Amino acid sequence: WRIAGCRDWYSKYEHPWHVSPTGNKHDAIAAVELALADYQALFGHPLADACPIDPVTGEVLPVVTIVTDNGGPFRSIDFELFITSHPELHHVRTRVRSPGQNGSRERGFGTLKYERLFLDEIPDALTLVERAEDYRVEYNTQRPHEAIAWNRPLDVHLGRASAAIPTFEQEEILPTT
Repeated sequence: WRIAGCRDWYSKYEHPWHVSPTGNKHDAIAAVELALADYQALFGHPLADACPIDPVTGEVLPVVTIVTDNGGPFRSIDFELFITSHPELHHVRTRVRSPGQNGSRERGFGTLKYERLFLDEIPDALTLVERAEDYRVEYNTQRPHEAIAWNRPLDVHLGRASAAIPTFEQEEILPTT
C-alpha cells in the first residue's frame, strides 16, 4: 500500500492522506485534490480565492508551491496538466537523488512509519488507513513541535499560533527573598 499526502512546509500541518495499492499519477493528483479540499474546509473558501491577481495581465498568481521528487507520477503530463489547471499552484521538482531538498515531507512520512506503522503487523488496508489517520490527527492537534516553537501544526496553520513564538504556559518562578 502507498500513502500520498501534502504537508505544509511552514506549519508542518499534514493534509489528509490518499491511501492506495498503486503509486501512479492518479494517486498523486488525488493527494493534491485532498489538500485543496482540506484547505477549503478549514478556511471556508477555495485556495484560489486567496491568490493575488497580476495587475498587468489579470492572471491569478500562485500562492502554493508543490515540491515533489522526480518520480514518474510527478513527471507525467496528466499531473502537469492538473497543476496547470490550478493557477493557485506552482510545481517544483527536487534534484534527482536529493531527498533532502524535500526534507520536511520525507521526515513526515518517516515519523509516521516509525511511530505507528512499523510497530507491528498491519493486517489489512482498513487498519492501515485507521492508524495513519489517527496519527495524522494526533500529529496536527496534540503534539507540540520543536520546529514551530513547540506549537501544534493546526494552530500555526490556522494562524492561532506563530511558528516562531511559543504559546505554551510557562511556570512563573518568583523570588524567594
